[in-house]
Amino acid sequence: MAFHPIAADDDCSGVGVTRTYAWIVFALTFGLLISDYMSRQVLNAVFPLLKGEWALSDGQLGLLSGVVALMVGLLTFPLSLLADRFGRVKSLALMALLWSLATLGCGLAQDYPQMFIARFMVGVGEAAYGSVGIAVVISVFPKHLRATLASAFMAGGMFGSVLGMALGGAIAAKLGWRWSFAGMALFGLLLAVLYPIIVREARIAPQRASLAVNKAAAAVQRPLSTLCSSRSVIAAYIGSGLQLFVGGTVIVWMPSYLNRYYAMATDKAGGVAAIIVLCSGAGMILCGMLSDRLCRHCPERKVALAIAYCLGSCLLLSAAFALSAGAAQLLLICLGMLMAAGTTGPAGAMVANLTHYSVHGTAFATLTLANNLLGLAPGPFITGKLSDVIGLHAAFQWVPLVSIAAAAVFFYAKCHYHKDIARLAGERADDLESEATSGVKV
Repeated sequence: MAFHPIAADDDCSGVGVTRTYAWIVFALTFGLLISDYMSRQVLNAVFPLLKGEWALSDGQLGLLSGVVALMVGLLTFPLSLLADRFGRVKSLALMALLWSLATLGCGLAQDYPQMFIARFMVGVGEAAYGSVGIAVVISVFPKHLRATLASAFMAGGMFGSVLGMALGGAIAAKLGWRWSFAGMALFGLLLAVLYPIIVREARIAPQRASLAVNKAAAAVQRPLSTLCSSRSVIAAYIGSGLQLFVGGTVIVWMPSYLNRYYAMATDKAGGVAAIIVLCSGAGMILCGMLSDRLCRHCPERKVALAIAYCLGSCLLLSAAFALSAGAAQLLLICLGMLMAAGTTGPAGAMVANLTHYSVHGTAFATLTLANNLLGLAPGPFITGKLSDVIGLHAAFQWVPLVSIAAAAVFFYAKCHYHKDIARLAGERADDLESEATSGVKV
């Protein structure tokens, strides 16, 4: 039976897991991520119905979407740190239970304040899932697959968005918007029960589970310093967050855009928007695979590709929203979204390579913090406010320009990446030497 070595960077003592079990872990963790985004993005499909039923402004609708990303941004770091300490598998199951119950609460909401509170709790439940989930995934696969795994795993967010908007719109058209939320909640609850039964902490992280308590403080202090110890890792956080301002905004507002400018009904608008999001998810995976293929012997190329993805998406989306409604515009939006999330794989690989493996959950939490506070939270809200003043089409014309700032930040990372990688490698060598002389595993 074939085994994967657990990806513990330079630690050669990791215990392997079977390939079959590794892919089972990936599939279940991926499935929960799909549930996460189905619960988050189903709201976008029913924007037109809520706007009409409760007489809401675009700013209010944008806040219902943005509050989830805001809570994810604010809570991802502390909750991921707790998950790293007290068990990632248990933490993931509890998160899924909370966001699924909160999604059910959205379907029961009777007015805007109740819906806001329910969405707030969805954000609390989802806060650390992406960061802790990807830490679980990369722990059971070889190190050289990190960009592919990071992009493929995070693409689950896109596929969850697709299902959330497509199914949400279809269910709302047949049964009403409340049942859209109920359907997403039931799917999440089922996976939340199955996950801890099949995925076991001792099997995916045996070397971490066996650490003595009296060694924990010594083992954590230095690795934590790697979270923000280099200019290139800080730039990776910021560049990734700025780029997701663009992709996240288009995903949230596309069903409403199609409803207003293409006169599509809720179910059709959700379906077409789902195809656009699917392009983004496919692009995320393809761009991540391209990064791993082209950059195995030249890590700096990952950063250069991230810059190219930023500039390419800016060009295509700017051209798309300069056009009026029609087939040409939709084609350019699809192509632009194919590249818009392409930075996810390279940014995830940069963060993994520039931080210590023992705090990867917290490192990806920091990345998630930047993604949400710089991109996913302010993007829909700012665009909604602009839409109230100048219209949604005009607001969309400004959104792609943020990619230029993201490209500039990634260029700054490229200037320092090689030096920072070399410095971290030296620190790891010092740790191994210290371990050999003192007998304490760091």
